[in-house]
Amino acid sequence: MDLVTARAAKVEAAGFVRELLAGKVEARGLEADDAAAGVRSSLGVSLGLSPQSDGGYGLAVRYRLGVPTARMVARRVAEHAGPAVDVRRTGRIRAVPPSLPRGVGPRPPVVTAQALGETGRVRPLRPGVSIAHVDVSAGTLGAFVQVEGVLHALSNFHVLAGSARAQAGDAILQPGPADGGVDPRDKVGELARVVELEPGEAAYVDAATALLDASEVDPTYPVGRVTELAQVEGAEEVEKIGRTTGVTRGRVTAIELDDVVVGYGPGVGEIGFDDQIEVEGLGAGPFSRGGDSGSLVYRTADGAAVGLLFAGSESGGENGTGLTYLNPIATVLEKVGATLLR
Repeated sequence: MDLVTARAAKVEAAGFVRELLAGKVEARGLEADDAAAGVRSSLGVSLGLSPQSDGGYGLAVRYRLGVPTARMVARRVAEHAGPAVDVRRTGRIRAVPPSLPRGVGPRPPVVTAQALGETGRVRPLRPGVSIAHVDVSAGTLGAFVQVEGVLHALSNFHVLAGSARAQAGDAILQPGPADGGVDPRDKVGELARVVELEPGEAAYVDAATALLDASEVDPTYPVGRVTELAQVEGAEEVEKIGRTTGVTRGRVTAIELDDVVVGYGPGVGEIGFDDQIEVEGLGAGPFSRGGDSGSLVYRTADGAAVGLLFAGSESGGENGTGLTYLNPIATVLEKVGATLLR
């Protein structure tokens, strides 16, 4: 299928899922409003577009391990949609837990001693190093951006804020507290702008910025400077540098995925994301692990930025080491009102 036809097939499949959902709601004796309150997400099925070997697209169907009805719904959708369907099972998709007091939670950052990336104090700041809100464990500094001409750091909401309790002006530490960062010794900036995550509402990005104290930074990646944006079409090889796994390469396995349900732990719960990008690792290892959240992902071929890494599963993918999910970078920058540093 070409892109237009594949998108139409996705819309039709989504209608079929709604029909299945209507039957489920009726069987439970629930009101129709309960569907909008999260019953759809409880199906554990995401729909998107999957790149095919002939250059076209198929329907991407992802179902979540551990949700009783998910496999059945995915099978029914695949039977309904026909042969051009890529069905994959994912593990539970999680972000780094939002705060330190809860300690170990869903997909915590890998302990410092086992991390391959930059977990120590790094000056000048550069992409890929450990960073976090003073009350958050540890994530990754993804990129340097400009907001109204002023230098900021870009990462995830759950890295630079962590919860609705965070306020503009809160201390941002490098390294993050889980890696030994202490306020005020390791303070590098202040929380500036966040895109709030609202339970029960569809989200598109997990993003925040921090106003930096330092004026001198090193904005280079393993491919050099990353200053251009690109929209993924599927099957591209991509790369990132993160706090936990360092430099890894992967392949885009799905685009425009809707209803990707991500667990944030107590206080935030589960959030459903639309229009997301899926990546699997190349080789024997995962593309990301806990603590890589916030990494900027770029095309290996030309270094153009494509997404902001924010979540992943511990299982799934061709090599069984998990799948990683990205917010499209253009959407991220629009939501936080920023541009990449050039």
